[in-house]
Amino acid sequence: MTKHQELIKYITDLPVGTKISVRKTAHELSVSDGTAYRAIKDAENKGLVTTIPKTGTIRIKNNKKEYSQTVTFAELIKVVNGTVLGGNEGLYKPLDKFIIGAMELKEMSEYINEGSLLIVGNREKAHELALKKGAAVLISGGFDTNMVNRELADKCALPIITSPYDTYRIATLINKALTNKNMENEILHVEDIMSDYVYYLKETDTYDDWKSLLDQTKHSRFPVVDLNNIVKGVVTSKDITGKKQGTPVYKMMTKNPITVSPETLIASVAYIMIWEGIEMIPVVAGGGCLKGVVSRQDVMEAMQFGNGQDENSGVAFKKLIEKNFSKVRTDIGVELTGYVTPAMTNQMGGMEPAILTTLLMQASFSALGHDRDYNVVLENFSFNYLAPIQLQQKITVVARTLENSRKYGKVDLEIRYKDQILVKGFVSSQILKK
Repeated sequence: MTKHQELIKYITDLPVGTKISVRKTAHELSVSDGTAYRAIKDAENKGLVTTIPKTGTIRIKNNKKEYSQTVTFAELIKVVNGTVLGGNEGLYKPLDKFIIGAMELKEMSEYINEGSLLIVGNREKAHELALKKGAAVLISGGFDTNMVNRELADKCALPIITSPYDTYRIATLINKALTNKNMENEILHVEDIMSDYVYYLKETDTYDDWKSLLDQTKHSRFPVVDLNNIVKGVVTSKDITGKKQGTPVYKMMTKNPITVSPETLIASVAYIMIWEGIEMIPVVAGGGCLKGVVSRQDVMEAMQFGNGQDENSGVAFKKLIEKNFSKVRTDIGVELTGYVTPAMTNQMGGMEPAILTTLLMQASFSALGHDRDYNVVLENFSFNYLAPIQLQQKITVVARTLENSRKYGKVDLEIRYKDQILVKGFVSSQILKK
């Protein structure tokens, strides 16, 4: 076990709520401050600890996937610029709902339940009531609470937090954080599509072991790890070409391969695969430990089918365009014709830039023969307004194909209203193929 792995195990074994410092950790395990610092940052990335302003770094319960759709109290502290007064062990818990304590205690009691958050000012009896009913407390206006409530928060593992903001500001910030969290959950990451049951080779394996895995799995690309399961290379059929039986894998593999983490965005992986010409990328956790692999086919399917959500604005824009524009294929591309409807405009009656961008992109992808744009990756996109696009104008988008090969596509774009050119643009793309 490496020193880094020992440090991660040490942090993992600490009780939830324990404060962690670089100096103390370094002293306990007889390592340098730099080594301890790197381990603590890695533990933070793994969700084992969190660093809170004015409080420090605290061991928390590892956030599980099912909690990803809401905001934890640890995250909430950062949102409201808060300070923890007690209940550190409850920081990992998710915020279920919040209540504003603007009523008498008797009436307030009816609305407080377990898992909720009471936002209230300098009312220590209300703080006590909430904690006894299983709710966390957020004190507005920067006020404190008494020692009895602090101890009760620790006993119940329910955070009691103070924020310098007023109640209205706090409620606004929390609503914004919840909205942003929901939007983030619609974005696909590597962990959503990766294969975690992964076939791999060790550095000490040979050509024969690679051939055996090839026959077993029908795959030809495998990550290579050392004795500590750290990724050291990747071996493919190209690397094997011309090699003899018995040749060690470490002499054939491509060393120091590109890797990604489970949190990497799918869009980022798609670009890496295109620019580097890679078919498979190892997925690693802290310290380079192998966690899985992601393939080109995995990425293509994810980009095609997404995560099943239709509420995001991009999909809504596409549906709006499909409903209001007719398409005619020409010898050199396509033409989309339709009216600018109120749903496409801003309050000043001009076409929304986001709608315009989507319209031009859809036209260019269609001109390249990819109406379903999941396998087209944008390389360059630019356009210039020559005249405003206004409500009720009947416009035509002319997309002319300049280049359309197996890997690349270039399209010239114009938007016309009668005999007038309103917009000129250009798109270059790379095509993601299996």
